[in-house]
Amino acid sequence: MKIRKLIILFSCLFVIANAQAQESDSLDLMIGQMIMIGINESQEDEFRSALELIKNGKLSGIILFEKDLRQENTKAELARLIAKLQKKAPVPLFMGIDEEGGRVNRLKPKYGFPETASAAYLGKADNADTTRYYAGQTARTLNEFGFNVNYAPTVDVNINPENPVIAKAERSYSPSYDRVIFHASHFIESHNEYNVATVLKHFPGHGSSTADTHLGIADVSDTWVMEELFPYSVLIDSGMVRAIMSAHIVNRTLDDRMLPGTLSDKILTGILRNMLGFEGVVFSDDMHMGAISKYYGFEEAVVMAVNAGIDVLMFSNNVFEDERTSGVELHELIKSKVLSGEIRKERVIESYNWVMELKRSLGLLESGYSKNLVKRLKKLY
Repeated sequence: MKIRKLIILFSCLFVIANAQAQESDSLDLMIGQMIMIGINESQEDEFRSALELIKNGKLSGIILFEKDLRQENTKAELARLIAKLQKKAPVPLFMGIDEEGGRVNRLKPKYGFPETASAAYLGKADNADTTRYYAGQTARTLNEFGFNVNYAPTVDVNINPENPVIAKAERSYSPSYDRVIFHASHFIESHNEYNVATVLKHFPGHGSSTADTHLGIADVSDTWVMEELFPYSVLIDSGMVRAIMSAHIVNRTLDDRMLPGTLSDKILTGILRNMLGFEGVVFSDDMHMGAISKYYGFEEAVVMAVNAGIDVLMFSNNVFEDERTSGVELHELIKSKVLSGEIRKERVIESYNWVMELKRSLGLLESGYSKNLVKRLKKLY
């Protein structure tokens, strides 16, 4: 009788332990889908670590920059790299890039890629066919080389013509929000035709800033106007918006605590989710940018961003070697904060669901996606 009770007891303990292990594994996978990093293939240890995370389903995606392109056989080497990354992933990766056109253009003609046009040029031309031509050309190129996420278009309204990071860089379509909406809609539709997700930026509006958030705080409290929300509102209502990027700008009109948009629940949850009704993925702008890294500690910034409503944290790693963030470090931090209760598990589950829905809509979760993609990319190298 005692032996039977002991067997039942050990069986129960085994079931409980197994359930806890499965829950832990699920949490690991869900947290992984909240992480996107930049990589450096030339740094062997770092790259090997990233591949291991990918293999274990603990990375949502990779963002590539011009620095990741080889100077020789550029196209072939790019195809090889993306095939290598996707081949390792049990959950296919977001492969992201900033390909707005004009100055923000990683796949340059000098590497054999097509010419692009800036948003400012397209806004001045104000021709739907012209915008669709350039947007379609970009989307087709991205699709060909295995990219499925483009951090564009910029829907910032050109409020301040002296804005150093938007107007001066020709990244806004127009001072008219109607024209911004018009051209952004054609950009998005052109990308949808090639199954590339667009990410509208920079919410809740960077067009009126007088400073660059790459370098430090950009306070738009006295310059921001309500019209900067209109492109988001109209495009969200159209049903074509699947992802949005947060801005690191400070705006006391929207958050009297003066928190950067990326760290503000009033802006991301209160306005974007609740007021505008956005149902999609919220990507952070680069968490290495000065507006965050100079004023908030790594742990503090991550916790605040996730709790505010960020679904995918992006660390580009375009910084000095001792400032780079490993995916392992980031994953362990988020998990420890979930287990301690500083990040609600419900928030992780919510982000996971948004991310997986976007991946599903892009066809990434279809059977054979990675195998077919790798087979297609191999023809390029």
